[in-house]
Amino acid sequence: MKIGELAKATGTKVETIRYYEASGLLPPPARTQANYRDYELSHLERLMFIRRSRDLGFTLKSVRELLTLADDDDESCDAVDEVASAHLLAVEQKIADLTALRDQLSLLLQCSGDGTVGDCRIISSLASTNLANIRNQSSHIRETGNQ
Repeated sequence: MKIGELAKATGTKVETIRYYEASGLLPPPARTQANYRDYELSHLERLMFIRRSRDLGFTLKSVRELLTLADDDDESCDAVDEVASAHLLAVEQKIADLTALRDQLSLLLQCSGDGTVGDCRIISSLASTNLANIRNQSSHIRETGNQ
């Protein structure tokens, strides 16, 4: 199968497939006499594994670890669980961050009025929050002596 066919079958850009090859995530395929890449079913399966892992938010480093583990049928499943558990913790942290963001935005919207932008509490809240953060950072720098 040519690279374009592999790309279409997996919904992956040709450039991404080449990147995965160059980075070692996808083994280089055999070449035809015309020097075209000639992918096999194993490439398709591996690329689908990579795509699904990326869709679930795994980093390329984690995908590499999972592929290394998947290549060894005798490897303990505990190692796979460690990679997945670490990713789950990261996902839970992102969810907590997004929940906090949603709550902050909801609060700002409750304070919103029908006046002009000059009277808008969302704008003034965002401006004062940024100013407060800058003041906190600059006082921390002065206190620690880091500049």
